Amino acid sequence: MMKNLGQRGVLAVLMLVAGAVMAWADISGSYFVYGRHGDGRAFEGTATITAANEDRYAVEWIVGSGTYNGIGVLEGRVLTVDWDTEAPAIYVVMPDGELHGTFEDGLAVELLTPERRQLDRDQGAD
Repeated sequence: MMKNLGQRGVLAVLMLVAGAVMAWADISGSYFVYGRHGDGRAFEGTATITAANEDRYAVEWIVGSGTYNGIGVLEGRVLTVDWDTEAPAIYVVMPDGELHGTFEDGLAVELLTPERRQLDRDQGAD
């Protein structure tokens, strides 16, 4: 019961952050991944998001030597991805194209930055 309350609480907070539900453009693409596990360990890698149909996406993360796969559903600005764990990864699609998320039942955080945007930032472009 407590575990379900944690997931619902995280989802409620993400929905508040997301604001009004609106249709978003296709989020398919390549992303840089930055995050921190619930125990404080930092990680980084890449993710590829591919449209499966109008609201479903295949997600592949490559972090360290591991590859992880999931299927997500985009509802408004919230992407919920079921992958090889009990709790899903839940992201909010931000206006700038970043995905801000949580997993490990709300204990871990993750940032997905579109590769193009990150490359522009690194090169000093606006």
